[in-house]
Amino acid sequence: MEAWLQSLLAALALPQYGLLTVFVVSTISATLLPMASVPAVYGLVKLNPALFWPAILVATAGNTLGGAISYWMGLGAEAAYEKIAHAERHDARALAWLRHWGPPACLLAWLPVVGDPLCAVAGWLRLPFWPCVMYMAIGKFLRYVFYVGGLYWAAPGAWRL
Repeated sequence: MEAWLQSLLAALALPQYGLLTVFVVSTISATLLPMASVPAVYGLVKLNPALFWPAILVATAGNTLGGAISYWMGLGAEAAYEKIAHAERHDARALAWLRHWGPPACLLAWLPVVGDPLCAVAGWLRLPFWPCVMYMAIGKFLRYVFYVGGLYWAAPGAWRL
């Protein structure tokens, strides 16, 4: 069993599989499904340190795509709600805050628990799509650099670039 697991991990560390795996995991984890992508990125980089920057960039792209999917889910939910309710919307403090800050608030899309719903609410509020995606990408890129890079430099003996 252990040999099988080692061979699976070795195969996933190969650039042609590992980066695809990181992309899929980071995309899914940025939707409203509860999942973490940093362990997958860190695992790939731990097994293949030469993939540090490619893994960060692929994870950022996947996570940003997942944020965009959440945005469109929020936009669709708002449209469906308006069709059904035909009622005036009453904004809570959080919605008012997001409306006040606009797309730059999407820099916080990397935060655990609130980041993914933040993207959906940005769609619900019909904030401009491309500026939201740009801010999501910046925040998610910085998150991966911080977490994976932090783990990288926290255990310097385990890494060779």
